[in-house]
Amino acid sequence: MPATRIPRAGPAPNLNIVAAMIITIKMKHASILALALASALNATVSMAASDRAEELTFTALELDANTQRGEKLYREQCASCHGPNAYGAAQHDIPALAAQRRAYIVKQLADFIERDRIATQMHKVVSREAVRDPQALADLSLYLNNLPPPKNVQIGDGKYLSLGEASYVQFCGSCHEDDGRGDDDGYVPSVRNQHYRYLLKEMRALAAGHRFNVETDLTRFLNSLEQDEMQGLADYMSRMQGPVRDRARMNDDGTVSD
Repeated sequence: MPATRIPRAGPAPNLNIVAAMIITIKMKHASILALALASALNATVSMAASDRAEELTFTALELDANTQRGEKLYREQCASCHGPNAYGAAQHDIPALAAQRRAYIVKQLADFIERDRIATQMHKVVSREAVRDPQALADLSLYLNNLPPPKNVQIGDGKYLSLGEASYVQFCGSCHEDDGRGDDDGYVPSVRNQHYRYLLKEMRALAAGHRFNVETDLTRFLNSLEQDEMQGLADYMSRMQGPVRDRARMNDDGTVSD
């Protein structure tokens, strides 16, 4: 009867290598867990900031606003950047604020205050006690909304204008209206009377996810645009200039008037 061969055992594992592998695996798992926790914490903080901004917006819009107080605030806190007439500065990517939607102005200021929208210079401004108060937001927004729209805002070169018009009509007019006037009910800004460079800069920021206070559908849409489409869209909107004509309104007796 032949002898049974007993397999030879392989070399004993190097316990130092095994220990190092275990530590590496644990570190990877800990890193993944830390990232997940950080992401969840950021989401929670962002949600809390959004909630506070919404509450501040509602509070400000419920207050009785005063244009004289708003003008004084603007002269003291805003005019050095946005200009004496709130026309902005195209060369510095500073937006025109004159004639902008009141609810939108309040919402953006509230977002800056709660860090739900990022802009270092604006954070410095809204950190001042005079600007953080809900009454200040109410007064300032009413003053700016009542200003005449800027004249001769910067426009694009017209190269992709027809492309921009087609994109606006198809994708943007349903929210911003066909004349770009916006909508107070949904905090939808007026895109009229705004500088080309600023419009393009903000669309790029939205597409890159650098603004937290917007709908994800808007971010997704802008991210889908090619550069020529985005340039054409900014150009088309920058050419919407001048005051808008009030739409017909229904009277209590059922008749319609301007």
